[in-house]
Amino acid sequence: MHEQPPARPITARTQVVAVIGDPIGHSLSPTIHNAGFAEVGLDWRCVALPVRAGDAVAAAGGMRALGLRGLSVTMPHKSDIAAGLDRLSTAATALGSVNCVTRRNDELLGDNTDGAGFLGGLREDFDLEPVGVDCVVLGAGGAARAVVLALADAGARSVRVVNRTRSRAEQAAALAGTVGAVGTPADVVDAGLLVNATPVGMGDGSSAQLPIDPDLLHPGLVVAELVYHPAETALMAAAAAAGARTANGVSMLVHQAAVAFTLWTGQPAPVAAMGAAAPAALAEAG
Repeated sequence: MHEQPPARPITARTQVVAVIGDPIGHSLSPTIHNAGFAEVGLDWRCVALPVRAGDAVAAAGGMRALGLRGLSVTMPHKSDIAAGLDRLSTAATALGSVNCVTRRNDELLGDNTDGAGFLGGLREDFDLEPVGVDCVVLGAGGAARAVVLALADAGARSVRVVNRTRSRAEQAAALAGTVGAVGTPADVVDAGLLVNATPVGMGDGSSAQLPIDPDLLHPGLVVAELVYHPAETALMAAAAAAGARTANGVSMLVHQAAVAFTLWTGQPAPVAAMGAAAPAALAEAG
């Protein structure tokens, strides 16, 4: 087990980053980021700040005025906050969504780290690069869109989006360019990677539900579940029973936080220490 070093005392020199959202009390970001700061000996702290819907631009102005070094941005602010920033990354522009803000001198830079976090989780959990892989993504929301874009940029052979609303599936698939298409559940039979980017299976109440017919699962399939509570969803259990490899969304959570850590501090993120803190954060939250 990774031993977390003690946190440095807070002083007038402590640098502060924050996670904003509404609600925000469930956020795991402070625990994960503070473990990283402690590991590398940085005099930094991450705190959670509730920001009401409609106040994202004001929060960006507050970041600038207060000298905060970075923001993690969660619902409902990922689209609105862009209007308060100076520049956006290519990913944030394509997705129309910002989940990370970095202060560089007087500029506020918006990014979306979900795609990079997902790819980092694939490498950690499965030692998998998507080059030449046929992929199926369930869902067409913000997380699904980030995954679709990341898979296409990483060289996937095909990215098929399965969603109840066809228009939303078309919009998400378009992010993958020529390798993207609207798919059907039957596409899973020939796929090498299945990503569940829907909330089906999340939490105690719906954890027994499945987002897809388990008869479509097969040996050799990699099933990346973006849900991380519960630790094993019904989809993961069904996939394992079918001979597929499975992992939940904890690695994506940690790796997207690690990307933000490096953007903010300019230092390599201590991924192992941040990952070791995640189970404690989940236990505290849940």
